[in-house]
Amino acid sequence: MGSPTGFLEHPRQGPRARPIPVRVRDWHEVYEPQSDEEVSTQASRCMDCGIPFCTQGCPLGNRIPVFNDGAYRADWARAAEQLFATNNFPEFTGRLCPAPCESACVLGIGDDPVTIERVEYEVAEHAFARGLPVATTPRAETGRRVVVVGSGPAGLAAAAQLRAAGHAVEVLERADAPGGLLRYGIPEFKLEKRVLERRLEVMRAAGIVFTCGVEVGARGPSLAAVAHGADAVVLALGSTRPRLIEVPGSELAGVETAMAYLETAGRALAGGAPSPLDAAGRHVVILGGGDTGADCLGTAHRQGAASVTQVEIMDRPPDERPADQPWPTMPRIFKTTSAHAEGGERRFSTETLAFLGEGRVHALRARDHLTGEVFEMPADLVVIAAGFVGPELDGLGLAAPELTTERATLRVGDDWRVPVAGTTPVFACGDAVRGQSLIVWAIAEGRSAAAAVDRHLRGAATSLAAPVEPYAASW
Repeated sequence: MGSPTGFLEHPRQGPRARPIPVRVRDWHEVYEPQSDEEVSTQASRCMDCGIPFCTQGCPLGNRIPVFNDGAYRADWARAAEQLFATNNFPEFTGRLCPAPCESACVLGIGDDPVTIERVEYEVAEHAFARGLPVATTPRAETGRRVVVVGSGPAGLAAAAQLRAAGHAVEVLERADAPGGLLRYGIPEFKLEKRVLERRLEVMRAAGIVFTCGVEVGARGPSLAAVAHGADAVVLALGSTRPRLIEVPGSELAGVETAMAYLETAGRALAGGAPSPLDAAGRHVVILGGGDTGADCLGTAHRQGAASVTQVEIMDRPPDERPADQPWPTMPRIFKTTSAHAEGGERRFSTETLAFLGEGRVHALRARDHLTGEVFEMPADLVVIAAGFVGPELDGLGLAAPELTTERATLRVGDDWRVPVAGTTPVFACGDAVRGQSLIVWAIAEGRSAAAAVDRHLRGAATSLAAPVEPYAASW
């Protein structure tokens, strides 16, 4: 439980951000580690609330009061054991998750919630630094082989769980290196790639094989070819088809998707070719007010943009939890990320009408929904961060109506299986099933799909955790 009176004695205090003039000149992570004393103090705020709604708010069912207590007492081994029991990658979620657990924290009813996400980060980092177990070792080999297609959070979680059960696991990734959006969709200032590489080394050491440069479908091996010789296939394709803004001028050069922008920036930073979409000296307009838009904003700051404006068609969210989004739900409230603190303009209630230019975009025409004013703003680079509309299914033979939902995601049964013909069962999980969502949901679905695969292969009960049910099973 931590200290019985900690929540009465200590205010919420998150980690310190590095100074803005310093951090926008490099790509290192924004936040600094906290001291053990600070972590203990923050963990001590965890109440003896009786019913830990934080655990229910977490799709993984993390044992939050228990690892908080371990952090409070500096019992890192106990804290890590409890955390890694339910979360394969707390070093990722501790950096990237929007923390629905904190929205469900009982303390948050009348005070600021516990800094659960950051305590999770600290527990994970202490585990790695102290050589504590950070993965489950398989007890015995089963002789079964599973192929996982996609190496984002869902695919990695499924692979880790299946290997822990003793199955041989190969992960196929179409990019040149594994990680999915963790590698090319999340900028370095939020997740340094050394953290990803550290986890991949743990997985390789456990016997998981990563094969990159393999795009299953129209531009590579067929699903049937991948399934041949495997006892099961898990599709963790993600939701990678971008939602576009089809207005006049959308074909102009300089109108790009967020993933194209972030990927080229990430590749350039990793030593690849200079990004053709570099924002240096340009007036950048980002269309979309979510986390991906904020990632683009922070990237543009670090590239030296002349100006950056983030445009959102929706109204500005309220500063406080609205009445129609009561505790313990995760409310939609106004959010200021570290990237927003670094500068730039934010516009809400603004509709994009057209992109202007000859050959290349030079301005954006928009309408303010509150005033009705139509105006133009300079735009040498427009980044569309309006979300995603489902997985890419070209050449997979899975686009039939009976295999997809109304949201263009893969349809699965309550056992995570895709109802496709063939002797090798095909399972699916993550954003390909759920649609664009949070990293914590992807990991939870990967773990649950792995449990279903293990149950099928054994023909009996599985010891693997299944924290969530398929979102699309009832569609």
